[in-house]
Amino acid sequence: MPRILLIATGGTIACVPSPDGLAPSLSATQLLSYLSPAPQGEIACLDLFNMDSSNIQPEEWRLMAKAILERGAQYDGIVITHGTDTMAYTASMLTFMLQNLPIPVVLTGAQYPILRPDSDGKANLSGAVAAAQALPGGIYIAFGNAVIRGCRAVKTRTTSLNAFESINAPYIGTIMEGKFINLTNETKAPGAFQYYPDIDPRVALMKLIPGTTPRQLTALADCHMRGVVVEAFGLGGVSNFRRDHAEALQQLMAQGIPVVLTSQCLYEASTPDIYEVSRPLKEAGVISAGDMTTEAAVTKLMWGLGQTKDTERIRAFMRQNLCGEISIP
Repeated sequence: MPRILLIATGGTIACVPSPDGLAPSLSATQLLSYLSPAPQGEIACLDLFNMDSSNIQPEEWRLMAKAILERGAQYDGIVITHGTDTMAYTASMLTFMLQNLPIPVVLTGAQYPILRPDSDGKANLSGAVAAAQALPGGIYIAFGNAVIRGCRAVKTRTTSLNAFESINAPYIGTIMEGKFINLTNETKAPGAFQYYPDIDPRVALMKLIPGTTPRQLTALADCHMRGVVVEAFGLGGVSNFRRDHAEALQQLMAQGIPVVLTSQCLYEASTPDIYEVSRPLKEAGVISAGDMTTEAAVTKLMWGLGQTKDTERIRAFMRQNLCGEISIP
């Protein structure tokens, strides 16, 4: 049987009651003890940290990537238990930091603590182990019987057990009766493994609403942001009347700050090409996120800024399909 490493990082799955509410406390070994029957094969355990995922930030992404780098050669697959709230961001960032990974890394967690009799944590953890024993190399999320490419996952529900969806991409597989079933004939990624430890978290995400002022956008330069992702309306629309978002974003780009334009809609691609209100942004060099998720657009921009300060190279990175995060026409 494949050798699996279970890395625990906290989250709801590891929570126990405390005087102030649920707090992550269980170790990787303790999480495994709740599985009956125990998964087949050799499973080693590593406690990396024990945090609510709302507190997981770029520093923790680096720790996880380094742990995978240092220990990956010893195992056939890795499972990471993680809180659900920022799991999609973590999975997406690990995808860019660890490109063409030779082994599968599967993130999972739970909506309810594993110590509860009705917890989804037991099924999710068992399913993640099964997926890690069968998948080709790459970063994935296994949750609620669904297996999703890490850079295509979005948390869409706060309490339902099917909390994550695969956005603009097919599901990689499903878990049935504790077994992984491949739905896409996913194969090993081409190319040599590349580890990228450098990321720049100075990226702002702005969701436009009717009434957003240009100053709210241009102030991002005063906050020392090096990149901006804008969730625009529909296909990528912005205001250009009374409150001119297009002019404000052009000012950011003129200062060498890459601007990535995505949509507030979950499904289908955004583009600045269709409507007159967004055309000035295209001419100024705005980067279309295409059909990337917001999580992928944000983490990919952080990754790109960690590799170069050259705006043209950033633009090229964002338009390139590196890990299955974007569909190129």
